[in-house]
Amino acid sequence: MKEIELRNRKNGMLVLILVIAAYILALAAVIIGGQKMDEGGSPVLFALGMLILCFGWIVIPGLKVLKPQEALVLTLFGKYVGTLKGEGFYFVNPFCSAVNPAAKTKLSQSGDVSTIQTIVDATKSGVKTTGEEQNKKLSLKIMTLSNNRQKINDCLGNPVEIGIAVTWRITDTAKAVFNVDNYKEYLSLQCDAALRNVVRLYPYDVAPNIDTTGDGVADDGSLRGSSEIVASRIRDEIQTRVDEAGIEIIEARITYLAYAPEIAAVMLQRQQASAIIDARKMIVDGAVGMVEMALDRLNEKGTVVLDEERKAAMVSNLLVVLCGNHDAQPVVNSGSLY
Repeated sequence: MKEIELRNRKNGMLVLILVIAAYILALAAVIIGGQKMDEGGSPVLFALGMLILCFGWIVIPGLKVLKPQEALVLTLFGKYVGTLKGEGFYFVNPFCSAVNPAAKTKLSQSGDVSTIQTIVDATKSGVKTTGEEQNKKLSLKIMTLSNNRQKINDCLGNPVEIGIAVTWRITDTAKAVFNVDNYKEYLSLQCDAALRNVVRLYPYDVAPNIDTTGDGVADDGSLRGSSEIVASRIRDEIQTRVDEAGIEIIEARITYLAYAPEIAAVMLQRQQASAIIDARKMIVDGAVGMVEMALDRLNEKGTVVLDEERKAAMVSNLLVVLCGNHDAQPVVNSGSLY
């Protein structure tokens, strides 16, 4: 299905003026024609006026008003005849009907915000909601879809919860209306499927011997550290799935990422242990460097001459002081060094 844009149809104001003028003339014709024959009455004029008054309203449904970034997909007796785009006052075949299968579909997105009236039912202790009836116009604006968070296993089998926000818009109204049953639901389902396919290729955090690019070489890709790359792959994956629906995916962003509750505590302990090990390693490396520097300085200046046993004791004491969690308690030797 290829989109057909209807052009040169912005003559709604002219048609409206003609309809109003025709009704005024028809009313005058009924009044004049309904008079007696000797007073200038005419049955033909009366009948013509009544005919216009009775059937002139048929033209009114052909008047269409569109605001900026709106479109109207029209069919005539089931056949697609074209799409009206852009703001203006249009006139089309009054027997044309607008089609929008997703008019009443509500998703968690910017374009589906409407005024809701809440009514409390005291007898059932429940809440009923009624909203304004949706029209058949398609919005061509850029909209943001925020699907519910999903629980997905990463490439290591760890369950993670992830949510994304997808920025999209309609580029082909005919495909959006006729190629899929409901383009909003279709987009939502394809976002979920694409997200699941991409997330399962990555670990939550950097892990050894994991190939996330598919080139056979292990890399450092992860959901937490490579969010921009992951988001780009999700966008491309969704775009390939919604091309047939006439939808363009502008951007996809990760809005929420965390371990699932059942393993969050364990993974937190693992991260804490890893952080402690890295910190201890840095402390030990620094302490060894400081001990080496102290021994070299003492040897260069000849301040104290130490044998191997005293050097070992000095190294042990310095490492205890530098690597300990608490302040060292000094011990003063009042006797001889040896």
